[in-house]
Amino acid sequence: MAYNGEERQVTKVSPHQARILIADDESLIRIHLRELLAKLGYDVVAEAASGAIAVELVRKTRPDVVLMDIKMPDSDGLDAARQIVHERLAPVVLLTAFTDDELVSAARTAGVSGYIVKPIRETELSPVIEIALARFTELQELRAQVEELEEALETRKLVERAKGVLMETHGLSEGEAFHRMRKTSMDTRKSMKEVAEAIILSHKIQTGAE
Repeated sequence: MAYNGEERQVTKVSPHQARILIADDESLIRIHLRELLAKLGYDVVAEAASGAIAVELVRKTRPDVVLMDIKMPDSDGLDAARQIVHERLAPVVLLTAFTDDELVSAARTAGVSGYIVKPIRETELSPVIEIALARFTELQELRAQVEELEEALETRKLVERAKGVLMETHGLSEGEAFHRMRKTSMDTRKSMKEVAEAIILSHKIQTGAE
């Protein structure tokens, strides 16, 4: 896989069940955010004062959404957001005092789900969090569909290759080869992919083929 984190389950979270991690180096802002989120019915599961600590806490607590200040010590918000998004841990909403085009471009490149301009207002929080949750869920579902298609394609290729081996070594027709593989799959309770891999591996060992 292209990432190192554990695969996150595709689950839909309603706004008032969402678990939030706050990352901001200013304690007053964290307190303010915590109070606003609690008022809106969200659960703040962790707080961080730097990007590096935020990444560690996200891996540990697995929040549903991360609210991340863009400027922090150690590792800034964009770097931390890139890491979190790369590992598919949670959607990230950036907190910033700036709204220039460069920021918007950098945020898009980092893969964040949105941003909120400081000072943070209660009316802005819930819509941004809901959108971040929805986009993340849609992306996870799309990735799952792509992975399923890739798995199906890989299985088909292996089955076709294994059929060829059986046809060549046992003089079977294509239908007979497939029937034998399917029967073996049912008898051994192994998937067609596992049966195909076993046939190919056995053939390699017997013939010394690469």
